[in-house]
Amino acid sequence: MKTKRKVEIAVISDVHLGTYGCHAKQLLTYLNSINPKKLILNGDIIDIWQFSKRYFPKSHLKVIKKIMDFAADGVEVFYITGNHDEMLRKFSDTSIGNISIVDKVVLDLDGKKGWFFHGDVFDVSIQNAKWLAKLGGYGYDLLILLNRLTNWILTKLGKERYSLSKKIKNGVKGAVKFMADYEKTITDLAIDNGYDYVVCGHIHQPKMEIRENKHGKTMYLNSGDWVENFTALEYQFKRWKIYNYNNDKLSPFIADEEVKEMEVKDLIAAITIVDKAAKAK
Repeated sequence: MKTKRKVEIAVISDVHLGTYGCHAKQLLTYLNSINPKKLILNGDIIDIWQFSKRYFPKSHLKVIKKIMDFAADGVEVFYITGNHDEMLRKFSDTSIGNISIVDKVVLDLDGKKGWFFHGDVFDVSIQNAKWLAKLGGYGYDLLILLNRLTNWILTKLGKERYSLSKKIKNGVKGAVKFMADYEKTITDLAIDNGYDYVVCGHIHQPKMEIRENKHGKTMYLNSGDWVENFTALEYQFKRWKIYNYNNDKLSPFIADEEVKEMEVKDLIAAITIVDKAAKAK
């Protein structure tokens, strides 16, 4: 079997477990292919806003179990809360074994400072009209379902897949301006506070670029999502890169090969292992 890649830090965000748009199998395949020292879950991992007992497939449970397995094996896991899993903010600054629930985290990366947070605190639409943002979340989920049907038909016809939501986002001037303002606000604040890297999610747009103003510069990084882009951020050998699942060949790490027929009792067992590790400290 192909050797797993060693990664100092892996960052994923906007997985939205518990929704139809989540591509849990692809994410699990990716997680099976890496051996990280730190795993940063940068918000909206479990979509509590749209959570339904009627829809939480085994593949989604397997992702949670895989994260628990990482923690049990000594990987330091930071669960940074986002807007779709904001309910977890009542548990901020608590730890279960190697898993820490936080609202933000600052790390020293080879002498440079990295600031990690989800990014929803800079989204005015969420802060001022949360009910509207939640309604928009349901609309987005419906659009993703429609997109899946469209892509299924395109695949059968031998044509290239298409992203409806990306087309809408890139075609609406208000959406483009929002993302530009969002990135500028975040990077200006990072520069003011002396952060060399600012790492966020929330807007589902993977990006890595140097941003400058008259006070200095910082590197802006966004991990994208596992609904449309299937992207993550990786830090290794003092460098960041955007990982794109669609550009990789991970057949040796197909999710179902490693965790077949997982039941809820297996998830409980994984949590128990982590809990025992916490009590042993």
